[in-house]
Amino acid sequence: MTETTIDLLRHGALVGGVRYRGNIEAELTAAGRADMDAVWAQLNTQVGLIVSSPLGRCRKPAEEWSNQSGIACEIVDDFREMHYGEWEGLGADEIEQRFPGQLACWRENPVGMQIPGAESIEDFAARVVRAWGGMLRAHAGHHLLVVAHSGTLRVILAHVLGAGLPSTRRFAMPYAAWSRVHVSHDRCLLTELNRKP
Repeated sequence: MTETTIDLLRHGALVGGVRYRGNIEAELTAAGRADMDAVWAQLNTQVGLIVSSPLGRCRKPAEEWSNQSGIACEIVDDFREMHYGEWEGLGADEIEQRFPGQLACWRENPVGMQIPGAESIEDFAARVVRAWGGMLRAHAGHHLLVVAHSGTLRVILAHVLGAGLPSTRRFAMPYAAWSRVHVSHDRCLLTELNRKP
């Protein structure tokens, strides 16, 4: 029986604090990078392939780990964060000031909601799930580390659990925490959630 193991790692804390950065590039804090490196130190002897979002907060550590270890790194564009349109770069208070009530609606149920200028949650989820399926087909039987974003990983977890998109707002997603999924014959099993080193 072929089993694929996928570890899901969110990037670490970013300079400038918590904001809806989406596709904006942002630098990791020193502590945020150290937290990611600590997870890598815990997992690197198990992982056979690193898969990363193209955004630098994920890609740069992933490529450096690849260079240091000799473990291949594959960049998957569709694992990038959701594009938040006019929310990009804003904190929660700024979003509330400019778009009153929208953030509360988003946090309750994003389905059918259109943030101004943004990718819809439905389109975002479709591309992430498509990339997830392609990755599993291409690397069946391997142990993978996916380095990505809160939104991306929430969609993957909802998909793995067979939950709807509203559930993506019900997952805690701490910086530099990792989760583990086992996939065998299209059956997905979540065995670790939001572990810290």
